Amino acid sequence: MLTIGAHLSITKGFENIGLESLSIDANTFQFFPRNPRGGKAKPLDSTDVGALEELMANTTMDVILAHAPYVINLASKSEKTRNNAYELFEDDLRRLDNLPNNMYNFHPGSHVQQGPEKGIELISESLNKLIREDMKTTILLETMAGKGTEIGRTFEEIQSIIENVEMDEKLGVCLDTCHVYDGGYDIVGDLDGVIDEFDSIIGLDRLKAIHLNDSKYGLNSHKDRHEKIGQGEIGLEAITNIINHEKLRDLPFFLETPNDVEGYKEEIKLLRELYEY
Repeated sequence: MLTIGAHLSITKGFENIGLESLSIDANTFQFFPRNPRGGKAKPLDSTDVGALEELMANTTMDVILAHAPYVINLASKSEKTRNNAYELFEDDLRRLDNLPNNMYNFHPGSHVQQGPEKGIELISESLNKLIREDMKTTILLETMAGKGTEIGRTFEEIQSIIENVEMDEKLGVCLDTCHVYDGGYDIVGDLDGVIDEFDSIIGLDRLKAIHLNDSKYGLNSHKDRHEKIGQGEIGLEAITNIINHEKLRDLPFFLETPNDVEGYKEEIKLLRELYEY
C-alpha cells in the first residue's frame, strides 16, 4: 500500500487535519507543530489528541510527521541563536510525546562560515542533550540542497552527525527528492546508484521517510525550489520509479509541492494510479 500525505495546516486541530487528509485519499500527513518561524506553540488539546489517536487506530493512517520550524539552527555561530533553537526543539519533542506514532523532521542547519566540521560538532552536541531515553519520537535529519552554508547536502555530512550522537537509535533520515537532486545526486539517471550510496554511507535502515517533490532547477543547482509532481526537472518517470522502487516503496511519502489542498488531492490520485500494487 502506498503511504502518502501532504503538508497541511493544523490550525483547526489534529482531528480535522486527519479527516482532511482522508478526504484527499491520503493516509498520513506532515505538519508544523508551531509557526515555521518559531514563536510560542498553541497548547495541546487532550480531547483533540484523543480523537486523532482514535482516527489512526481505525484507519490505515499509522504514522505522522512533524516538521521543525525553519528558524532552528543548532549549528549557528551565534550562541543566542543556538540556545533559541535548542529551546524550540526541546519543547517540540516534549509536546510530541503526547501524540501517536510520530517523527520529527528538521533541517540540520547552516554553519555560517564556521566550516561544516564545526557545524556538525555543534549539531551533534545539541542532539546529545536533547535526546531522552524515554522519548517516543524519532528525530529525522533531512537531506539538503546545499545552498549557502547548509549542512546535510552530502550523505557523509548526515552520517557524521549521526555517528557523534550517543543514542543514535533515536535518529533517522528523511530524504527530500528535490534536495538530493539539487544537491548533486542523480536520482533521475542513476536511482539505484544513489540508493546504494546512501546504504553504504548511512544505511537504509536509517531511512524513515521521503519528501516527494519535483525540482524547479534540477541537478546540482543547489537552489531548493520545489515543483509540482511531473512539472519539474525530476519528471514523472523518475518520480514513478522512486515510489515503486523495492527499497523505497514501503516508506511514507510526504508531498511539499507548491499546492493547495485540491492540488495535493490531484497529485495523490496520480501517484496512486502510478503505484504498482
